[in-house]
Amino acid sequence: MKLVKKILKYFGVILLIPITYFIAALFCSYIPVTPKTSKTEQNKSVYLATNGIHLEVIIQKTEMDPLLLNGLRHNQKTQFLSFGWGDKTYYTKAAKSLDFTNINRFQAALLNSPSLLHVTRYNAIQHHWTEIKITMSQLTKLQTYINESFKTNSKNNKAIVPDISYGNMDNFYEANGSYNCLNTCNTWVNTGFKQSDLQACLWTPFDFGLLHIYKN
Repeated sequence: MKLVKKILKYFGVILLIPITYFIAALFCSYIPVTPKTSKTEQNKSVYLATNGIHLEVIIQKTEMDPLLLNGLRHNQKTQFLSFGWGDKTYYTKAAKSLDFTNINRFQAALLNSPSLLHVTRYNAIQHHWTEIKITMSQLTKLQTYINESFKTNSKNNKAIVPDISYGNMDNFYEANGSYNCLNTCNTWVNTGFKQSDLQACLWTPFDFGLLHIYKN
């Protein structure tokens, strides 16, 4: 009987960890961090997009800082570039149509795993994007944040990852920072918004926190 009670106790503790994480994430996702910015100065636009789980930030190419654009693949038809950050193993397996196993999920969530930046080229605005009006200063800070997320090679160029993509309109690049359950793809976007003096969540590992702010 004592053994059963001990097993149940340990099982309860194990369950408590993900439950606490989920509750804290929900709570913090709905606590907004709002900078003081005059709306009359918000004459620039960026966009948010999600695949249902994963947020990406989209910037019009003509508005992009040359430092950020430098080293990125694009062509004359490219009008927008989207940026997403995430777990290297997940991106690699997804791009090669390989299974992302439970062991992979465990490692991504609990260990500090390497990351990649996913950059996609678009020739036109997509209907599911959420437009965000920002100032020139905020746009500059956001681009600086994104640019500093790229890992560079020995020649100080953005380190592209060869032979993996979802198609002919995207590429992956080595990234700075480690992915874990406290620092997810959506946390990366949220942190970028905070550092750019944009409205953001207190903390969020999910996509719906920021979308809730900017769709209301």
